[in-house]
Parts: sequence; C-alpha cells; structure tokens
Amino acid sequence: MEIIAKQLDEQEVARRLEALARTHARAATPALQVLNMIGGQAETLLDRLPPQVRVRLEEATEQALLAAMEAAHRSRGTVADSPGWMTRALSTAMGAAGGWGGLPTALAELPATTTILLRAIQDVAVEHGFSPEEQGVRHDCVQVFAAAGPLDHDDGADLAFLSTRLAVTGATVQTVIARVAPRLATVLGQKLAAQTVPVLGAAAGAATNYAYASYYQQMAHVHFGLRRLAIEADRDHADLVAEFRALAGQRTVPRR
Repeated sequence: MEIIAKQLDEQEVARRLEALARTHARAATPALQVLNMIGGQAETLLDRLPPQVRVRLEEATEQALLAAMEAAHRSRGTVADSPGWMTRALSTAMGAAGGWGGLPTALAELPATTTILLRAIQDVAVEHGFSPEEQGVRHDCVQVFAAAGPLDHDDGADLAFLSTRLAVTGATVQTVIARVAPRLATVLGQKLAAQTVPVLGAAAGAATNYAYASYYQQMAHVHFGLRRLAIEADRDHADLVAEFRALAGQRTVPRR
C-alpha cells in the first residue's frame, strides 16, 4: 500500500500530533495496575530472579527476538491480521499459562510471547500502510522494542526509538536485534520476575502480558503514525518527532 503525500494544513498536522501524544500518554497506564497488584517497584523485580537467569537473560532475549522475527514473518502467510483486543487476550492467556508453573514455565513461554508481541507490532505497521515485507519496516518493528518497557521509570527513554530512520541502510536484522536486546532483556526480566511472585503466579503473568501487549501496540501506533504523518504531510520526520516530543512531555503519565 503506497502512502501518498497530501496537502495537510498545519491545523490537521497539529491535531494528529496531539492524538498521538494522547496515545503515548496512555501507553503505560495498565502497568501501574500491575505494579499495584504485585506490590513492588519495577527496579526491585529483577532482584527476584536467580543470578544464573539474570546473567543469561540478554542472550536468551536476543535468541527469542531472532526466532520471533522469523516466526512472526512466516505467520503472515497463514494467520490473518488480528484486532488489538484479540492479541491482548492471547498474550494474557499465554502469560497466565507461563506463570502457572513459576520460573520454568515462564522461561518456556518467553519466546512465544515475544513472537505474539512482534506480530502485533507488524499488524500495527500494516494498519498504518506499511508492509512488513520491506526490510526497513521489519527493522522498524524490532526497533519498537527499544522503547522503554511499561514498568520503566525513564520517561525520556521511551521516545528515543522514534528518531531511527525508516530505511535502515547497511544494517541487518541481526544488527538491529543485537542493539535492541539489552533493553528488552531488562523489560522481559521484569515480566519473568513478576511471574515468580508467590501465590500470584498465573495472575501476575496474565496481568504483565496484558500490560506489555497494550504498551507495545500503543508505541507502535505512535511510531508508525508519525511515519505516516511525515509522508502524508510531506514534512521532515525529524521535525515532526521534535514537535511530538514537546507534546508528549506535557502529557507524560506519572510513574511509580
């Protein structure tokens, strides 16, 4: 689907930027409910993981992303695009199953959840008129994972990924994944730790997966919404990102 530049006036551009800023502000809201349920702060969750798991988490995350990229891409030929609510429901069910048996089942569930999240990001890209068949779009889908996770406290970090160019020249998928993996490892480590909470197990897994699916879908809408707006309005993408950052900074939802 080709996106055609339009004659959008400044008022329309401002309206759409404002809508994207509201989407960004809503992105982390479900995670606050997760934290309340678990009864802990995000930075303390990783301390609950065994040392050997924390050490291998980044490597496991990189492997999960590589597998997810191929699995999500192959699924496009056999599984139709799903509405956002269905993806969140599936992710929630996966999290509950993963949390039921504690850390072993949570680790086993991690690659499947990563695939579901990446496929959801691809679906959002398609919704905005971009094709995941294009290498640059596939790179961008992975890059959305570089946004701060929904339990992260750094409100500026979840905007940094927006400045990456759509056309990634001279880079492979593996290079992008290697760059994204450290941040995603921290994000998924928080999720794993939440799933090991005594008694809560499956409930924590379901809640965190719902929060993560919702968060990355919203961030994908922000990312690809800005890409589409830049093309349709025939505006410089970097300038739009700068305007968006100013709006998003005014609408940031306080985090615990």
